[in-house]
Amino acid sequence: MEAAQPADRVPADPTPPDGRPPVPPAADDAPTGSAPGGGAGTPASGEPEPALVAGGDPEPTPVAGEPEPALVAGAGSPDRAATARPGRPGRPRSERSPKDMALSLLVLLVPIALLLAFYRGFLGGEQPTTVDAAPAYEQARAANVFPVAEPSGLGDGWRTVSASFRTVDDGATLRVGYLTPEGRGAQLVQSTVPPQRLIPAELTAQGQPQGPADLGGANWQRYTGRGNEQALVLLEPNRTVIVVGDARDNELRELAGALR
Repeated sequence: MEAAQPADRVPADPTPPDGRPPVPPAADDAPTGSAPGGGAGTPASGEPEPALVAGGDPEPTPVAGEPEPALVAGAGSPDRAATARPGRPGRPRSERSPKDMALSLLVLLVPIALLLAFYRGFLGGEQPTTVDAAPAYEQARAANVFPVAEPSGLGDGWRTVSASFRTVDDGATLRVGYLTPEGRGAQLVQSTVPPQRLIPAELTAQGQPQGPADLGGANWQRYTGRGNEQALVLLEPNRTVIVVGDARDNELRELAGALR
């Protein structure tokens, strides 16, 4: 018997019944996880998908053992601009505005201004402290080592700011300080210390006689003093009287002429 000849094979129609073109098979050499054209594709099996940040950029995945990037206050995700660089800490942002600082300073200045006004207005802060010179004059008279002279008839503008009487080995000294009506200083010194020691001590080595000064018939001498000071000196056998200060010449003369 003749062997049955196989029927001729009819090629399959490449066109599907629905009329759509056939889908070509995937290339075997296409790399896994990458789309044609070099773009990012589906990740390989087992790899976590990168998280997406608002805006479309993928969130960087930290490497094992590496600390996560720090977040800047107010940022929802560690984007590139807000991530602090390791080893270079960001500068802290000031939380106080210039207006807040000005208000804080004003709160501190108001009590100080009130205290200063109270000190000046009620406590007489700018007024010089005056003293009573009577006890010092009484001690000098009680010691009876020299005739004590006291100013008389000075105006209301004269204020006594210091007064003392001291006895030392080589004599005794009465010292009274005044503030003149013009606000300058003047000092009345009466002492039994020898003039060759008293005058350099009170006027320094710059104290030099400048000639006589006629004050009520007494033999006063004009002297230079330290700095801008000037002095009137009266030399007597048992005492030396010195009127010295940075007051004007007419005020020094008034003080010296008022001694009684």
